[in-house]
Amino acid sequence: MTGPNPHQADRSLYNVAEVAAMLAKGDTLILAAEEPLLAALPRGNWIGGTSPYFMTAEAGGTCDRDRIFVQRMPDIASVAWVGMLDRAALPDMATLGPDNGYTIVLIPGQSDVHRDFALGGLDWQDMFRRPVVGWVTGVAGDAAATDRPKVFDGRTGRSADDAAVVLHVALPDDAFARVDIVNLFVPDMDGPVLTFADDTGFSIEWVVVDGVRTRMVDHIAARGIDTRLPLVADYNGAMINVATAAIDAASGQISFFAPVHSGIEYRFARPIADYPEQFAAQLGSPRGEVAFSCNCILNYLYAGLEGRTLGSMAGPVTFGEIAYMLLTQTMVYLVIERD
Repeated sequence: MTGPNPHQADRSLYNVAEVAAMLAKGDTLILAAEEPLLAALPRGNWIGGTSPYFMTAEAGGTCDRDRIFVQRMPDIASVAWVGMLDRAALPDMATLGPDNGYTIVLIPGQSDVHRDFALGGLDWQDMFRRPVVGWVTGVAGDAAATDRPKVFDGRTGRSADDAAVVLHVALPDDAFARVDIVNLFVPDMDGPVLTFADDTGFSIEWVVVDGVRTRMVDHIAARGIDTRLPLVADYNGAMINVATAAIDAASGQISFFAPVHSGIEYRFARPIADYPEQFAAQLGSPRGEVAFSCNCILNYLYAGLEGRTLGSMAGPVTFGEIAYMLLTQTMVYLVIERD
């Protein structure tokens, strides 16, 4: 193979022929690439989702439209269940998994299953029974008007833009999976508290600012807020971001990459001086074997990560990250440890 450094071989970029050879050997793979590359692969033990952006250990952040990012399932793991789940079936996804292991779910962006997971996934049965990680798929910026985000089930060769693909992974009794996130954003405590009552979800017009109801676009304009900085809220001890997707000044509507909820206090985040430096400091040295990771497209774009490495942490750059719930402007990773 002409692949990368063998120390990164389980999580790096390969061409179609190299990935096909891995599948022929019986490897189980989690893949990310543009749709034609995934569609060219033979059937086998793989799931995949569309994205042409990646963080690699060899070259840092990159847009690669000719290769596929591979995350190989660890040798000690086995497939417990894999398949496509439509909107009606997805709320039961966690009930299909093993007692000990983890779940990877890939969801096409801008789909009903994306919206359903974001708004209601935390209430689905058994969602906290084992670690759940994954990502929201997307397409290159110059293809957004013509292409749809897709997911693939490699066993059947089926692709979909209206269903999620789910891989339940079983681990032996002496091993366990742990999910963690790296979120560098913290709320600006000098800024006002924002809450949402009349408007919630992915698109809003009105916000309550320190108790005063106002249009969000007016609040942003009055304070000169840089909307590359997300809203940040404390969700049961974890700082969770809500990133701004678009602002329609004429209508006053603001759309987000994740929903805002009532009863939660948000603030805009403080700026980050040097993303790679602060990332390395917060990540440290994860214990165990890193089996999965992904990082947000907004971190890639806003922090200028093209050509810059984040240590050995490699994975697809995604359009929403999953660690039990939908996240934005966050890196998610999963490690496997043994007793």
